[in-house]
Amino acid sequence: MNAPSLSLGYVPGATPAKWARTWTQRHPDVPLRLCAVTAAKAADAVRAGTVDVVLLRLPADTSGLAVIPLYEETTVAVVPTDHVLTAADEITAADLDGEPTLRPLDDVVGWTVGAPVEHRPETTKDAIELVATGLGVLIVPQSLARLHHRKDLTYRPVAGAPTCPVALALPTGPQSVPVAEFIGIVRGRKPGTSRGPAQPAPKRTAREKTLAKQAARAAAGKTARQPAKRGRR
Repeated sequence: MNAPSLSLGYVPGATPAKWARTWTQRHPDVPLRLCAVTAAKAADAVRAGTVDVVLLRLPADTSGLAVIPLYEETTVAVVPTDHVLTAADEITAADLDGEPTLRPLDDVVGWTVGAPVEHRPETTKDAIELVATGLGVLIVPQSLARLHHRKDLTYRPVAGAPTCPVALALPTGPQSVPVAEFIGIVRGRKPGTSRGPAQPAPKRTAREKTLAKQAARAAAGKTARQPAKRGRR
C-alpha cells in the first residue's frame, strides 16, 4: 500500500503557503506536494488525477467537480508609475473611460472597460510588458499584479469592478483522509476536530440501564427529602 500523500495545484497568483505551513505542522508524516498549474488547465489537472485538489479562480469549467468557494480578490488596474491614474488611491470605471485597456487571452476578470486594445497578448505576463511600454492599462486580480510586480509599474483598486472569486476544486464523492483533512484546514477547522458526522453513542447494556434508572430514582428521592430553604429575616 502506498504511503499517504497530498498534491495541491494552484493557479498563478494564488497563495497556498499558509495552508501548506499548517499542513506541515499537523501532518509532518504526510508529504504535501505543491504544483503550479495554468488557469486554463487547473480543473483538468484534478479530473486527470494529476493533483488531488486545486486552487483556481472562478468562473471556470468545473463540471464534474466539487467546488468550495474560499475568498474574493480585489480587481485592480496596472499602470505605469507616472500614469495620471496614480493620482488617486482608488479609481472607478468612469476613470477608465476612453483609456486603452489590454485583455490577454488568459484574462480571468472578464470585464470590458475603457477602450479595449485590438491586439490581445497571449498571457498576463506578456500584457504586463505592454503596459510598461505605455500601450494600455491592464485589469487583473490584485494577486496577479503583485506576482508580476515591476519597479516601473504600479496598480490601483477599481471601485465597483467585479471581484475575482478563488475556490478549491476537487473530485466529487467520498474523499481520502488527506483531502478531507486539507478541506478542514482551509475551512479553519481546529486540530483534533472530527472530519465526519458525529458517531452515535454506543448502546448501553441491560445492567448499565438498570444502574442508570436506580441512580435517577435515588437522586429524585434525595431532592424530595431536602427541606425547603428558609429565607432570611
